[in-house]
Amino acid sequence: MWLRILKEGVLFRSARLDDASERDKHRLIDDINLLTVIDLRSHTEHVLATRRRQISLSLTPSEEPSFPETADRPHLLDLPGVKRHFISLTGRAFERLLLWRLDWYNFIKVIGLLTSGYRKEAIRVIATNVMKPRGLIGLGQDTLDSAGSEIRDVFNVLTSDDAYPVLIHCTQGKDRTGLIIMLLLLLVQETAPDVPLTAIAADYSKSETELRPELESLMKEITDIGLDEEYAKTPPGFTEALKEHLDTKYGGAKAYLLSIGCEEANIEKIRRRLLLL
Repeated sequence: MWLRILKEGVLFRSARLDDASERDKHRLIDDINLLTVIDLRSHTEHVLATRRRQISLSLTPSEEPSFPETADRPHLLDLPGVKRHFISLTGRAFERLLLWRLDWYNFIKVIGLLTSGYRKEAIRVIATNVMKPRGLIGLGQDTLDSAGSEIRDVFNVLTSDDAYPVLIHCTQGKDRTGLIIMLLLLLVQETAPDVPLTAIAADYSKSETELRPELESLMKEITDIGLDEEYAKTPPGFTEALKEHLDTKYGGAKAYLLSIGCEEANIEKIRRRLLLL
């Protein structure tokens, strides 16, 4: 039997909006009536996105492009009336965790690259030696354990009734965005146990299908930093493994959110905002 559990038109997830068409923009502003965007990308991703935009407009990096958005983020899609929140989900604590997983040789190499301004090359060393062996499931667990402050910031935005409809995205809209959406769905599931975990897992898996038209360019971005095709896919067992991690280490989604500093009243407010009562 098919059940409607969530309100429609409240919560959306997406890959980056930078290349959205005018038709996409019209849908976001006029059809969805979008009010808030939560951008989970890192500073490096924004820098690279700006460079891609400059190249696409045949500009050199020294030329200053003229866009309606802020000068430091000219790649962003202009969305009048929409409030943006920039919350790098893989922030300082996550970066430190990855650094400490390096052997001493690569640790010193990365520090040298970073201090010399070669951030992309440093990321490649970390990706090859830490991220690739950990896999997406391991990195998802690491994100939960180390990015509590950033996840709390995301949920603080979601507390406000004025934030909705809200769209959450990263670069691919798959793993970081998928993790936040998964937390929200698991939070709902705790008061709606009829929702099978397979339904939450299926929502995450949709990303792989939706990203197929962009697979070639996506693979180029992934391989450029030393990762392989696994990072363009949705690994089987991702949702199940992260739920088990939440249950075993924290006692569930709500208990996890409490442990990172979210207030219980706000957690319940978010849950009620999403549930079809």
